Amino acid sequence: MTTDLAAMLFQSRNLSYYVAKHYNKLGFDTTQRDTIIMKYRQQLADAAPERNTIVTIGVFDGVHRGHCYLLSELLKASPQDHDTAVVTFINHPASIINPDFKVSFLTSTSQKVELLKDQGVKIVIPLDFSKSLSEVTARDFAQMLVDSLNMKGLVLGPDCAIGRNREGDADLLEKLGLEMGFWVKTVTPFTDDGRTIRSRVIRESISNGDIVQANTLLGRHFQLSGTVIHGDKRGRELGFPTANLSINNDLLLPGDGIFAAWAHINGKRYMSATSIGIRPTFGLSERLVEAYILDFSGDLYGQNIDLKFVERIRGQEAFPNIESLIHQVNADVTNTRAILTALEGADSD
Repeated sequence: MTTDLAAMLFQSRNLSYYVAKHYNKLGFDTTQRDTIIMKYRQQLADAAPERNTIVTIGVFDGVHRGHCYLLSELLKASPQDHDTAVVTFINHPASIINPDFKVSFLTSTSQKVELLKDQGVKIVIPLDFSKSLSEVTARDFAQMLVDSLNMKGLVLGPDCAIGRNREGDADLLEKLGLEMGFWVKTVTPFTDDGRTIRSRVIRESISNGDIVQANTLLGRHFQLSGTVIHGDKRGRELGFPTANLSINNDLLLPGDGIFAAWAHINGKRYMSATSIGIRPTFGLSERLVEAYILDFSGDLYGQNIDLKFVERIRGQEAFPNIESLIHQVNADVTNTRAILTALEGADSD
């Protein structure tokens, strides 16, 4: 028997034992149990940590200042011979538990992973939250973390609870930790002017067009990324050719209006007057993201643009004629240039 085959058989036997021991309370038949444990254990094991880990868990949508504080506590709590790991979710758990709950995300999964690693986290594991995962007990989930990630410590945010019906609060997890060999630390809320920073609050600010407030809570510019697609070329006809961006439908768009934003294209940064809305002057109803890139000429179709929003210049308006629209767009471009020029030396984004 080869070494690899022996290892596979050993893993298979351990897995069968794990399923029998830890999944006999979920109400699934053996096949369903095997499927559940294989799926999530494999996703965790794919991270292949070579050392013991200190773990935190959460959605981390936006990776805002509150999240960054939690991550800094994770890093401080991790011994030098341990790796830090974040277990996060591709979809929002609340939308699975309550199908009527709808959420638009501040960050895509790939952007979230990048931002988490920018904070110094070694391992990021995005899981697809499902109904079956929501029914896993706190004990079972903690055991998976211990077995798959060699977890020796668990750092919790102030509202964090894991397992079926959120049963795994700090008290229960501390008891489980004594059994399974990991410690638990709960981090206090991070506040701004006495208010706890939450992704929900940032979403509200962005939906209302309050980009300045959202950026303050995020600790960085709110960002949208998209591919340039063909539009109806109305901007070009008006003398302001715009790049129409195709944005992931799961992402949150700011409230309608005109925004000063930085546009990152092929590693270079440009000023952008960006419009979000339905263009009521033309009687249209589809919400579009259109970026007029200042001091740029060239073909952008098919290219990716990262927009980093700085400030809302004005709300969406319907104009009585094309002349008044052109006059206002000229003013928007002037305002955009003034806002971004004032920040150019200090703004690294």
